[in-house]
Amino acid sequence: MKAITYGTYGGPDVLEYTDVRDPKVGPDAVLVRVRAAAVNPVDWKIQAGYLDAALDAVFPVVPGWDVAGVVEQVGVGVTEFAPGDEVIGYVREDFVSRGTFAEYVAAPVRTLARKPANLSFEEAAGLPLAGLTAYQALHRLQVTEGETVLVHAAAGGVGALAVQIARTLGARVIGTASERNHDFLRSLGAVPVAYGDGLADRVKALAPEGVDAVLDLVGGEALKISPELLAPGGRLASVADGAVVGLGGSYVFVRPDAADLTALTELAERGALSVEVAAVFPLAEAADALRLSMEGHTRGKIAISVG
Repeated sequence: MKAITYGTYGGPDVLEYTDVRDPKVGPDAVLVRVRAAAVNPVDWKIQAGYLDAALDAVFPVVPGWDVAGVVEQVGVGVTEFAPGDEVIGYVREDFVSRGTFAEYVAAPVRTLARKPANLSFEEAAGLPLAGLTAYQALHRLQVTEGETVLVHAAAGGVGALAVQIARTLGARVIGTASERNHDFLRSLGAVPVAYGDGLADRVKALAPEGVDAVLDLVGGEALKISPELLAPGGRLASVADGAVVGLGGSYVFVRPDAADLTALTELAERGALSVEVAAVFPLAEAADALRLSMEGHTRGKIAISVG
């Protein structure tokens, strides 16, 4: 099969479009014919070696954790899916090697759920990692109806989904973003606020008594000022910066979870959750997709179309 691989850590230039052997299908896995994958910042960070202390890399590595596709074959122990089923998945294992930037991927059933029928394959591929990150972080924050939630970097791939999920929980959402994305955030139901100097004052003007929860998706200065924006008893979580623990908050690293992924599918099919696709690249041009992600200013998700 055709796949994108890299044989050593590095930037986009180490990626190759090449032939690799077809995946083996274990007893609790299914073979997915990939229709689309999605790019996440973690993909190029892993490729650069930034996560080497936490994840072993078995070279050559096929990158990618997000997938939307069609089941071709099921393992002998699988009852959840059948050939022909359309699925989505956050196909993360405890090492990196067998990713989704390929024509086929063998995916453990614990990483999969039914694809939302109303989303294209490119849209659906952008849902698993980003959607699960937002969903699990908001539930870690125990967001409930009537609360006010501040989402840093609300127009990004995770942020836009976090805004929508928080709204389904009945929360009021304040989202930080550049001014060019404010109308987009309003369309999702958030109150936009510009980031940068004076952010704390702008948030306090919108929530004079403080916000009930802060979800940080960017780290750095945005995270540092977050504790002062919380109401008494407010909660703080970050998916971007481990320094949150020292500030009394929680660090969230997304986990594959079929039940959570199914909940996202149901939200999408209810029309409560949409996925913004910023750009689509063919598989052979995955390096360009990663370069765009590395620029860090993309609104929504970057998809790779496999066919």
